[in-house]
Amino acid sequence: MKNLFLLLSIQFLVYLGFGIIIPVLPEVVVENQWNDVHVGGLLTVYALASFFTAPFWGEISDKFGRKQLILIGLVGFSLSFLIFSLFIDNLFILYLSRFIGGLFSGALYTSVTGYISDVSTNENRNKYMGLMGMTIGLGFIFGPAVGGVLGEIQLHLPFTTSAALIAILFVVALIGLKEPERKGEAAKRELIPKGASTLFQYRIRYLFAFSFFVTFILAGVEATFQLFQIDRIDITPAQLGSLFMFSGFVDAGIQGGIIRRIKDGTETKWLFAAQIITAIGLVFITMTSNLVMAGIALCVFTAGNALARTCVVSLTTKESGGKFGLASGISYSMDNLGRIIGPLVFTGLFNVGASFTYYISAIIALFVIALIVFFKHSKKSLRTEYEG
Repeated sequence: MKNLFLLLSIQFLVYLGFGIIIPVLPEVVVENQWNDVHVGGLLTVYALASFFTAPFWGEISDKFGRKQLILIGLVGFSLSFLIFSLFIDNLFILYLSRFIGGLFSGALYTSVTGYISDVSTNENRNKYMGLMGMTIGLGFIFGPAVGGVLGEIQLHLPFTTSAALIAILFVVALIGLKEPERKGEAAKRELIPKGASTLFQYRIRYLFAFSFFVTFILAGVEATFQLFQIDRIDITPAQLGSLFMFSGFVDAGIQGGIIRRIKDGTETKWLFAAQIITAIGLVFITMTSNLVMAGIALCVFTAGNALARTCVVSLTTKESGGKFGLASGISYSMDNLGRIIGPLVFTGLFNVGASFTYYISAIIALFVIALIVFFKHSKKSLRTEYEG
């Protein structure tokens, strides 16, 4: 239980750090009189670093252990915030710090997910992944809030505080976190000797593609929701923040209340339901006529998306043939690819037509159910081989 609390604390701080920059970054760019494009650039470089390196970190954690990689990730992540704080007026160094942050966030995500997979069974993994998802959701909720409050005092303070908290967590993890027992590791390595390329020969590849689309839609909504609601109900930044915070609690509630109760073997049914709920939420967004309706639509979308995100992570680890870290790393890369492409596609569609954007995304949400159908009908499963 102590180890689980430490792992959840790490995930909370990783996603707190991801969210803490959102309300502060535009102020940093404006204060330094840089071009607005650097707001997007500094967010994108983080996702790019994670996308290209997460599978590597996952494979490393499978081979050499979870604790070591968690400690390395904490050092690097703390360093990225410290650099941002110290060089907040140097654009090149800020890009470097964001690259470092993305690099080591991948190390933390894959090693923590691998650790939780190691200490759980197929029967209780949904419960543990649900707790992890709830913690991530809370990090997203409180990150922007903490960043906004501390940024009002001094712009660099959110980053200095994050660096200090993560450094403290490093010391706690160094002393208190134990390396998990990974039974049958030799068999796991023999099963997948070539790493990521071999995974894509099995039906787990459909889950990787599904992960991409789930985050692709989420990132697209995040990029366009404010623009849509400004046009529809003249929404203010404060109102928008309230809606996202409320939907964040819905996200955390789904993770902690539903995901943990999903029984092993029923995940695909929940993924079907998740995509239908997501599509309904997207259509509801187009019907917005007031703030309450906007909030309801966002919460319906969030419920479906949260259910899909964590459920597919849990199922992916079960289908990984024991390569929990590597599979988590690939999933994390797919998430980051979605975060890179989603905003670009959605803003492009938005210029064609605001409601059109959400109709198309609802169709996509339903279309990717086909990936789960393909997954269910494929017999080429690493889960069967590994457990057999």
